[in-house]
Formats: sequence, structure tokens, C-alpha cells
Amino acid sequence: MTTAYSQIEIPGLQKLKSGKVREVFDLGDALLFVASDRLSAFDVVLPDPIPDKGRVLTALSEFWFKKTAHIVPNHLLTSSYAAIARRVGDHEVLRGRSMLVRKCRPLPVECIVRGYLSGSGWKEYRQSGTVCGIKLPAGLVESSQLPKPIFTPSTKAETGHDENISFEQAAEILGVAVAGQVRDAAVAVYQFAREYAAQRGIIIADTKFEFGFDGAQLLLIDEALTPDSSRFWPADQYRPGGPQPSFDKQYVRDYLETLSWDKKPPGPALPPEVVRRTSEKYLEALQRLAG
Repeated sequence: MTTAYSQIEIPGLQKLKSGKVREVFDLGDALLFVASDRLSAFDVVLPDPIPDKGRVLTALSEFWFKKTAHIVPNHLLTSSYAAIARRVGDHEVLRGRSMLVRKCRPLPVECIVRGYLSGSGWKEYRQSGTVCGIKLPAGLVESSQLPKPIFTPSTKAETGHDENISFEQAAEILGVAVAGQVRDAAVAVYQFAREYAAQRGIIIADTKFEFGFDGAQLLLIDEALTPDSSRFWPADQYRPGGPQPSFDKQYVRDYLETLSWDKKPPGPALPPEVVRRTSEKYLEALQRLAG
């Protein structure tokens, strides 16, 4: 197994922020994103990094940013190690897990698109027949395909849990025009990616996007359609009526649900087998989608 990186510091570079997974360094005219191997579940960063995870997130984000640039532009400038090393020096930790990106003004809303009924959406549907206030047909079961993809935004919490909100609440935060713009962009990118992934035996059940503005231009930012931000299900094993096998961190969530953990920091240690299987699932998602 390769070295797993939990904390990443680059000598001489100013760290702007340290997110749940990514380290962000300010280069003046651009940002340097470096994806660590940290894993968060239930909004808590777990103590055990997942080998190769940051490299998978970077490779898949780069793949999707390039694949979907005709739908909405994005913040990626380059993920070439040679180009990045010319800017910041030769640091082996950056290889395969770093991107230079445009600076922009991030929007304070997570843009989630759901094509299937799972996770918090399934919990809300069982209680009220709705997801983020959107009325859905009666009689759906867990993991049912929805009649059409729905846009279900959430708040973006720096700490603690994000909260699902309605489109109307998102419009109050962003303004009606911008909320409509990000909804249309998010749904279009999801539908394109879902059709592409289906040809490779993967169902993208749902995904989370982030957007920002560079001047007046809307950009897709952060990451795109990775196992951290999406539910990936093997199509040949899809059986509505319960949870699905997955190529994402749902495997870790399912393990954590067997523990008597209150989902507050600190997170519990993961057994070596769970770490190994999670790494394999992330790598298989990359292999299937990007080759």
C-alpha cells in the first residue's frame, strides 16, 4: 500500500484553510488545492487516512471538470505536476493529489442533485413524502429511482452538520436568479455524468456540487463527482428496497453504524480491513469511470 497522507504542509507556502479533506494554499493569483487521504463521515474527520484516496479524488475531479466544461466552466487551471512544481517547488507529496485553481467567491450553499432515494432524502420521504420540500410520488422504497432528478440544496456548515433546505430558502440566500442558475447547471452536469457512468456499470445515485463566481462567471468548484461527494452504486447489483453496495464512503458509514458512537468528534479508529476495502472501492470507482 502507498503512503497515506493525513496532514500536508508545504514549506514556504501560506495555508489559507484546511478543510475536511483538502488543504488550500494561497499563491496570490491562484489557489493550490492538495487532497489529503483524510476521510470524514457524518461530518467528523476520522483518525485513519485511506491510502490513495486523495489521488483518486484529484484524478476523478480533473476527469469530470474536463468532461463537463462544455456545460458549465470550472475553476481548474492545471493538475500537471510539472506545472505545479514550477510554481511551488518539487514536493513529492503534491504528485497526483494537487490542482491549481482559479480564485473565486464560493456560494454559501451546497448544490445536491438526487436521482435516487437514499440517505437523508429517504429519511425525510418516510416521514413526510417529500425531500427538501419537494413532493414525491407515494409508494417509493429505499433506493428507488426518482421520476426525474431533483435539486435539493443544503446549508454549508464549517463545523457540525449541513442542513437540507428548500429551493425557496436557497433563493433567499443566493437570490432567485443565482439559485435558478446553479440549480440548472447542477442538474445538467448530473444528468450528463449519470448517462456516462451508466455506460460503465455505475449508477450515480446522487451528488453534491459547489459553485462560485469569478466576476460575473459562474464556476463549478471544489471537487466533482467523486466517491466523497457522490453515491456510486454497481448497476449489476442494483435492487431497490434497501441500501445498495457502493464504491464510496458509504461502506465506512455502514461500518460506523454498527458501533455505539454518537457521531461527535473524535471519530473512532477504523480496522485495517475497513481501511483496505475503502481504498480498493475508491480505486475501482476511478478505474471504471476514467480508465
